[in-house]
Amino acid sequence: MKKNLKIEMKDIAGKITRNQFIYNYKRMWPYIKPYWFRALMSVLLAIPVGSLDAVIALSLKPYMDLVMVEKSLQTAWYIPLAIILFTTIQGGLTYATAYLNTWVGAKITNLLKYDLYKKMLSFDTGFFSTRNSGDVIFMFNNNADLACAGLLNNLKTFVQKLFTAISLIFVLFYTSWQLALVCVTVLVVALLPMTTVRRKLNAVMGKSIQADSALLTTYNESFAGNKTIISYNLEECQQNKFNCVLNNVFKLRIKMLQRTRWITPVMHVILSFGIGLAIWFGSYLIINRTITAGAFVSFLTALIMLYTPMKSLGNNFNSVVMAFMAIDRVFDILNQTPSITDRPGAREFDGNMAKIEFKNMWFEYVAGVPVLKNINLTANRGETIALVGNSGGGKSTLVSLLPRFYDVTGGSITFDDTDIRDFTLKSLRKNIAVVFQDNFLFSGSIRENIMLGNENATAEELQTAVKMAYLDDFINSLKDGIDTQIGERGILLSGGQKQRVAIARAFLKNAPILILDEATSALDNKAEAVVQKAIENLMHDKTVFVIAHRLSTIRNASKIAVINHGEIVECGTHDELVNIENGAYKTLYDMQFKGQKH
Repeated sequence: MKKNLKIEMKDIAGKITRNQFIYNYKRMWPYIKPYWFRALMSVLLAIPVGSLDAVIALSLKPYMDLVMVEKSLQTAWYIPLAIILFTTIQGGLTYATAYLNTWVGAKITNLLKYDLYKKMLSFDTGFFSTRNSGDVIFMFNNNADLACAGLLNNLKTFVQKLFTAISLIFVLFYTSWQLALVCVTVLVVALLPMTTVRRKLNAVMGKSIQADSALLTTYNESFAGNKTIISYNLEECQQNKFNCVLNNVFKLRIKMLQRTRWITPVMHVILSFGIGLAIWFGSYLIINRTITAGAFVSFLTALIMLYTPMKSLGNNFNSVVMAFMAIDRVFDILNQTPSITDRPGAREFDGNMAKIEFKNMWFEYVAGVPVLKNINLTANRGETIALVGNSGGGKSTLVSLLPRFYDVTGGSITFDDTDIRDFTLKSLRKNIAVVFQDNFLFSGSIRENIMLGNENATAEELQTAVKMAYLDDFINSLKDGIDTQIGERGILLSGGQKQRVAIARAFLKNAPILILDEATSALDNKAEAVVQKAIENLMHDKTVFVIAHRLSTIRNASKIAVINHGEIVECGTHDELVNIENGAYKTLYDMQFKGQKH
């Protein structure tokens, strides 16, 4: 896991340059383009907001010279009114730019999250099996928030501060070019430490993301595993685990602070030298009558107004760096190619085939460690192929290769001599229905979960599916019937009810190929009997691959393949296999039905 995240964090080192700044905005342009006018307005409005900061400083020169020096109020009355007027305008523009910035930012974030979500759904099962839930949430959700929020908010902030600085520097040079040269030089020196920010952030950012992901994963695990936590009294254990994660997050936060937040106090100290020099040199210029007292007060006010936001510019710059790094991560994800995709020229599979063949097929999750070895198996149309064997032998892996959850690493799987990789993924999976041991139900109603099998099914087809899955009596007993809400992951249903909802969903899909992956092994005898009847209805006129520990459910299978340690050690009908003395199937059968007649 950590290795994967380190790879994803690779190649995002370096300083923020003008070219990189432009490059990141170019990459974001397709998301900004639909809202470009509002985005532009939010930035343009920041120009007068920043520029109007100079009004107060500029107005102090004539005010001080007229009132404090000449003791005259005849021409000074307009200055307070002008300050109030311009401040009011500035306040209105500040609200407008904040509103537009938030509106555009939310829209762009939604577009980015939508594309990331689409990308997430395109990845194969192997992608998710190597990551925990916290990593996935951070990759496909949090990165988008960091990228968009930092990009737009800080762009507005920088534009506003830029024009504040430009307008105030104009005031400085207008009042005293000698003092301005000294103070602007100090400002440039104060900004130099920011050039090291990205390198220092990059060194700790990868570990910080891992820690945040671990925090999210702990929450998710505690939610999904709450019954296990309660039943095993694991509250204290989980608290300790969570505390370790929190401490790790804390240490990394402190490390990030140590590496970046020193910039603000350093700038503060450097800029204080600028103010000190301005007072010292300004006093000299006043005594020598080079500038007036009003000009000096105006200059000092403008200088303080210029330096004050610059002291916090380091923090804004940190946010920009983190936003750019988030943009890098977002587009690294969007540019990834899923390992399982349509081949060039892949054609549609219409569901018609006479046989399915596994030809000298090999598969491995980890290179060099085969899970399935030289599998040769044929299923003719309408046959039921049962897969049995010891746990971990590779049965579930074998059937997961049919809908291409994974791709074979050697040999092939063919439909009528056509490699399944030559069919489009969508058409292949359209013609395969899967009922798992632990079927995932989505939050919503029973109707919504069943209709996932065929969103265009008629009311009559839905009713037939419900009846064939033996759900009708249960649904009729509910107050809201088929529209009853079942909670997240179907938590309000029993195991048998979940299985029958999944079977009804498979009924609606009506695919010619059916995979039953231990669909009854987790049920009690009563629930299993009902579900087994529903499964028998579902299997009618289909080519079926069934994995079962309870051998009584597969006695009538067309063919039974015994898979141990990734190899087919026996294959035949029940009667053929049970009569093989000391055979693998006979051993399994005798263990389950010891003392019973065959």
